Amino acid sequence: MRAIALIAALLFALVSSAAADDVGAAQDVIRAQEQAFGRDDAASAYSYAAPAIRQIFPQPDIFMSMVQNQYAPVYRHRSFEFGAVQSDGDRIAQRVHIVDANGEAWEALYTLERQADGSLKITGCSLLKAGQAV
Repeated sequence: MRAIALIAALLFALVSSAAADDVGAAQDVIRAQEQAFGRDDAASAYSYAAPAIRQIFPQPDIFMSMVQNQYAPVYRHRSFEFGAVQSDGDRIAQRVHIVDANGEAWEALYTLERQADGSLKITGCSLLKAGQAV
C-alpha cells in the first residue's frame, strides 16, 4: 500500500512540475512579446503569435499597428504583472494585471497553445478595464 502511495505521490510531483514548467514557459513568451513591444520590435513581437493570428495579420508591421491601436495598454504601460493561470493540456490561459501609461488598471487574458514543434504561441489576448464585466 505504501508503495502505491509513493508512486502516486511521485507521479503527481512529475505532473505538477511539468505544469509549472509550462506556466513558466508561457509567462516567458508573454514577457518576451511585451518587451518586444517596448522596443518597437515588430518582427520579434510577431514571432510569438500563433499561426491563426499570423493569418489575420500577415506582416509584422500590420500586427504591430493593430496592437498599437487596439491594445494600447499592452503596447505601453506602467506595470505588467502576472495573475492567475489555468493550464489544460496544450492550452494555457494567463491573466495579466496592467496599469496603462495613464494610470488606469486593466485585465488581460492571454491564451497560448503548444504548437507542433513544441513551442508555445499566443493565440489571443482579451483586454478589459479592471472591474468591467465580461
